[in-house]
Amino acid sequence: MSFTSFGFLLFFGILLLLYYTIPKSWQWKLLLAGSLFFYAFAGWTAMSYMAAAILSTWLCGREIGKCYAAHERWLAENKAASDRETRKARKAKAKSAARLWMLGGIAFNFGALAVVKYADFLLGNVNGLIGLLGGGEETIPLPHFLLPMGISFYIFQAMGYLLDVYRNKYPPQRNLGKFALFVSFFPQLIQGPISRYDALAPSLLAEHRWDASRVAFGLQRMLWGFFKKLVVADRLMAVVRTLSGSPDEYQGVYVLALMGVYAVTLYADFTGGIDVTIGAAECLGIEVAENFQRPFFSKSTAEYWRRWHITMGSWFRDYIFYPVSISKTMLGWTQKVKAKWGPGAGKRFPVYLATMLTWFVTGVWHGASWNFIVWGLLNGVIILISQELEPLYARFHQRFPRLGGTFFWRLFQVGRTFWLMGAVRVLDCYRDVPVTFRAVGTIFTGFNPSILFDGSLLALGVSGADWLAAGAGALLMLAVSLAQRQGGVRKRLAERPLALRWAVFGALLLAVVVFGAYGVGFDANQFIYNQF
Repeated sequence: MSFTSFGFLLFFGILLLLYYTIPKSWQWKLLLAGSLFFYAFAGWTAMSYMAAAILSTWLCGREIGKCYAAHERWLAENKAASDRETRKARKAKAKSAARLWMLGGIAFNFGALAVVKYADFLLGNVNGLIGLLGGGEETIPLPHFLLPMGISFYIFQAMGYLLDVYRNKYPPQRNLGKFALFVSFFPQLIQGPISRYDALAPSLLAEHRWDASRVAFGLQRMLWGFFKKLVVADRLMAVVRTLSGSPDEYQGVYVLALMGVYAVTLYADFTGGIDVTIGAAECLGIEVAENFQRPFFSKSTAEYWRRWHITMGSWFRDYIFYPVSISKTMLGWTQKVKAKWGPGAGKRFPVYLATMLTWFVTGVWHGASWNFIVWGLLNGVIILISQELEPLYARFHQRFPRLGGTFFWRLFQVGRTFWLMGAVRVLDCYRDVPVTFRAVGTIFTGFNPSILFDGSLLALGVSGADWLAAGAGALLMLAVSLAQRQGGVRKRLAERPLALRWAVFGALLLAVVVFGAYGVGFDANQFIYNQF
């Protein structure tokens, strides 16, 4: 069930009505039933994967909690009569038992994800290698598993919970139904965000009373998301498909156009879906984490990734980068590197290795393709190069102190980051690494700026009216982003006269209905991040 379907609007309207009319103690049960009903549209096979993830994670979390609880009981009974070494040994034993359950849950769930999402990719590469060595074209048949909707999002969310329970950050959830709701909460299933249990559960499981202003704010956020998706993203996606579908025909300036158009398309699509997610949750009184913070205003790649898909970045940082960089194995390797190549190399080694591993996994998470792997590694390399150049930047700003604070210098930094990220991001468009690099290379070898002025950009699968609607929508998105730097736009609008508020949101609704991209040539059913 897509967010942009009439079926979803009907489903959410009925759910919202029931949510505030049934007894408050039943609200979380209604949300669970609604979430399972929502996901049932993905098919029973997809439901079985989610059920397995929920049940296995809940059971492993319970067993981890039992290990720690047993140790606490022993400690309460024997602390006075036992020495420090005995207590330390008992604690290590409990931790070891908990670790087995944690590793079992991780192996089962990530193993299932790997099989479903990456089996074809891995076996296809094995077949390619066998072919290079003289074997057949398809020695190993590919299973072609159907990828369940949102599997990467809910498995990463569940595994974050399991790792936090193992770290004793909070006790495990004893109620299977409440834990199932945390994993399956329907607004997050399509494209996240990847929530943490301790952040989401308090409002998710709480009892909520009707609050007209809160529901109004939520509906406004949903409307803004529909505008981004239907007026901007779905219309510009036709341009992206035209440009990326014929790389031999569209070169040079066309590739630059693709970088810019796809950046706006992906942002409008992804943030539009997140707006619907957060707005729907807000209507229900539930707090969901923000996932974007005006990323196109970033002045560096590192800042960009702190602002884009925030919950994904924090997940990889907390559960991969930090544990890897401070692990005992890493510390041992670091000492060897330091002894052989000096303290500078020893200082850089764990950061470099953890960074590249984190970005490799980030690329793999995005998709089973060499494009995504190269995309991830390129991001890691760019970030590390930027870190190494920081002393040079510092000397430059010491030499030209007035330049650093000027508007034009900040604008240059923002533009540089936008186009650098755009150049890396086109790996998502062409879906083939050599073709992508050849296409980007034509910017320097076949640059033809006359295309910008001869009307060629108007013949890319959409009409002039489509360009006008999408361009106006993109400018409105930019204006709202600029206004958000001074505080929440909805709160400021709420302080305006009622007639003005109705006029603004009525115009936005009218724009969605009249200018939304529907019908032949457009796809208003799927969000780009559904594939992840």
